[in-house]
Amino acid sequence: MTQETLTSFFGWMAVLNIAFLSISMLLIMALKDWAANLHSRLFRVESADVHQLMYEWLGYYKAATFLLSVVPYFALRLI
Repeated sequence: MTQETLTSFFGWMAVLNIAFLSISMLLIMALKDWAANLHSRLFRVESADVHQLMYEWLGYYKAATFLLSVVPYFALRLI
């Protein structure tokens, strides 16, 4: 695999992950109560805990996106 291929791969992976993260964030903000009620019924978790879990999930996903796709993309661009 060439450096250009890896750079392109990590670039598109970063774009797709950031798009998914943005859409998820917007949907959670817009449908917060509906999503909390749905997930509390599905997984038998208190509705107040679901809000905390959703924000934790977004934080973990954001950290993973930056560490596993954005940072390698910029590292490859610097080489």
